[in-house]
Amino acid sequence: MKKIFTKITAFILIAIFICACNAVKRVPNGKSLLTKNDIIVNGKSTNDETASNQMYQKPNSNLLGYKLRLNLYNLAKLNPDSSYQAKFKNNPGKYERQSKILSAKQVDRLGQSFLYKGIHEFLKKTGEAPVIIDTSKTKKTLLRLKSYYFNNGYFNVATNYNIDSVGYKKAKINYNITTGPVYTLDSIRTRISTPALDSLYLKNPEPSVLKSGNQFKTSDFEEEKNRITTYFRNHGAYFFQPTYVTFDVDTIGKKNKADINLIIKNNSIQEKDSSRTEPFKLYKISDVNIYTDYSPARAKSQIKDSTTYNNFNLYSYDKLKYKPRAITDAIFITKGGTYADFRTTLSTRYLNNLKIFNYPSIQYEVDKRDSTSQSLIAKVYLTPRKKYSFGATLDLTHSNIQDFGIGASVSETIRNVFNRAETLEISARANIGSSKDMANPNDNFFNVSEYGVDMKLNFPRILMPFGTEKIIPKSMIPSTSIAAGFSKQRNIGLDKESFTGGLSYLWSPKRYNSAKLDLLNAQYVRNLNPANYFRVYTSSYDELNKIAKIYNTNSSYVENGNLLINYGSTGFTNDVLSGTIPALQPGVNDYENIKSIEERRVRLTENDFILATSYTFTKTTKKDLADNTFYQFKTKIESAGTLLSAISNVASLPKNSNGDYEIFNLAYSEYLKTEFDYIKHWDFGKEKVLAVRSFFGIAIPFGNSDYIPFSRSYYSGGSNDNRAWQPYALGPGSTNAVNDFNEANMKIALSGEFRFKIFGDVKGAIFADAGNIWNVLDNVTDEKAKFSSLNDFEEIALGSGFGLRYDLSFFVIRLDLGFKTYNPSHDKGDRWFKEYNFGHSVLNFGINYPF
Repeated sequence: MKKIFTKITAFILIAIFICACNAVKRVPNGKSLLTKNDIIVNGKSTNDETASNQMYQKPNSNLLGYKLRLNLYNLAKLNPDSSYQAKFKNNPGKYERQSKILSAKQVDRLGQSFLYKGIHEFLKKTGEAPVIIDTSKTKKTLLRLKSYYFNNGYFNVATNYNIDSVGYKKAKINYNITTGPVYTLDSIRTRISTPALDSLYLKNPEPSVLKSGNQFKTSDFEEEKNRITTYFRNHGAYFFQPTYVTFDVDTIGKKNKADINLIIKNNSIQEKDSSRTEPFKLYKISDVNIYTDYSPARAKSQIKDSTTYNNFNLYSYDKLKYKPRAITDAIFITKGGTYADFRTTLSTRYLNNLKIFNYPSIQYEVDKRDSTSQSLIAKVYLTPRKKYSFGATLDLTHSNIQDFGIGASVSETIRNVFNRAETLEISARANIGSSKDMANPNDNFFNVSEYGVDMKLNFPRILMPFGTEKIIPKSMIPSTSIAAGFSKQRNIGLDKESFTGGLSYLWSPKRYNSAKLDLLNAQYVRNLNPANYFRVYTSSYDELNKIAKIYNTNSSYVENGNLLINYGSTGFTNDVLSGTIPALQPGVNDYENIKSIEERRVRLTENDFILATSYTFTKTTKKDLADNTFYQFKTKIESAGTLLSAISNVASLPKNSNGDYEIFNLAYSEYLKTEFDYIKHWDFGKEKVLAVRSFFGIAIPFGNSDYIPFSRSYYSGGSNDNRAWQPYALGPGSTNAVNDFNEANMKIALSGEFRFKIFGDVKGAIFADAGNIWNVLDNVTDEKAKFSSLNDFEEIALGSGFGLRYDLSFFVIRLDLGFKTYNPSHDKGDRWFKEYNFGHSVLNFGINYPF
């Protein structure tokens, strides 16, 4: 098998080499394959990407210098039908012989098969036709380049081109640009015909984009147009458009300078076959009319119900189904107020956020009742969504623990529950899956299961017993969510029941910022099968069993030389920690190992009750999905158990035998947790992006707890973390991954990834991931797992590798291959590149980018 694979690899390499030598196979005689566009500005080559984008022709794409798609195209037959027919035309007897075996019809169909035709169609579609130099396109490019430099202030630019041969049927194009001196802006004057706009212009607090001394750039003039238009339209100039802003550029008598006259003429009004001009008017809102159940089919129907609330007029074609305030709170356009574009935008955003209307529309018309014609009627058209909507999904899943899963869910959404735009969502889900990490004595393929129900009630406002408008105004689009859920799962062998509930508030302090306050977040986790611990965490069992073979003296604890689970493991551990085995006393290495194993077992098998309050703030500069130059900062602080401890102290409630307060006969968790997450992207053009991410998180137990619950702890490794390690396989510290699911209460992570286009929708990436987890200020005693000094930064692991991505527009399929570059679990001096090979590599599958 190995020999066959080697032969296939050699064949592919030889084929690629042959194709590489024949890149000009499809280039006609007398023509040349374009190999490079070289833009030479004032005698020097430039890498100006914007200038490069002016090209009508660009060389064939390449992968690490190799023109893969061109050579795939050259492998294809351009006319496979003709080639197939010619084969029989030159040898008629061959057609007759094959027709006797297959039939004439089947022989003809064979010519349309993948082997004869499909493979060539595939190669042509996947490949890329040779880019042959076209001088007419070269001249067009030259005009574009001239215009580009002219628009950047080089008014005396001169251009020409020449074509240089670089080999047989290959050539490059040199675009020669002589810019001449750059022009700068000198005096800037304004001439605004409408007095009202002239006054507004002078009051604008935002400085002009155009400044004396700046280089002349057409883009600055466009930006200034938009700045003026935005300001005017936000201050009443409803009919104003960017086209009314023009510029007169005067260079007469100037040396490399230009005087700028900003001109804004009066409003031009078209009336049938004639037009006239008049000064622009600043409009106020005379009425706000809201149509709560509008549809195009009802446009001419009679209104049956109406009401007026806070100067808003609400109309309905049927009986009004909403409390007026639920709608008017979402409208920022006010009667008597000045017309402003931003109020329209804000109202549309808020109405969309209610999730009870389809595509709200806001339109304006001049109020004919106003003799001065300076009033507008705002008309808000709302088309309700269905009150009840049912949804169902079927998914194939992959997660940190589950290798393969099939999930199904059903949901019911009820809108406008209490007639104040509330939304109730009820859902149920079920999942079965397979996990190789789970204890599986019966060797069942589907050995993971989960089912649960969830309920979420959303209110489009802050629910508080006191007013919050001064703190969180409605322009921040606030909302309140009350949630509850139950789930039961059999996943890693311990099996769990989980009950959750919470009250949270969400708002947007600014356009691209968001804040979330989880006032109450409750979680109760009950382990259904704690006795199965050592069947799940087999590494911990193996360590305990190895020590027992040396020190155990109780034969009832073992069977076939191994500790019985759970009787033997519990008995031996109790004997050691109670001091009944003289050879194992505190301070002895094996004693400390057993103590550490038992501490971890107790931590991961105890039931947890968490009552937490948290605040999360997110800030991003990303404008849309296509924006690849941005940063995102996210921070979270969470406090758990503090309220319960305060109540317990005040009420002088009794403590249990461990000195902890209890609720429902269960010691609740108490800790303080904080996280910082920062992501930064740089776009270098030509679909090359550098992305970095840094993360720090720490959770400190105190008071009622001396460790962090598993559900709130950190892990390292996996497709969105350090990709050279499997999930939960890295750390803590320099421990050699002795546990099957490693977790700790402090985490540091830093990742960098350079993304680039390979061809078409296939993208590539090279990456490096650094980080680890540690235990700090908790009950873990293993020094290798603890972060106790700055020297422990030496335990930061490093993974590196490369990946492929396939962009499907709405999501990205991702494959990453990670290599252990620096592994802190090895001895010092033996950590670098010890496992840098395919045998120890990790292949990660993911959906979308990791950060």
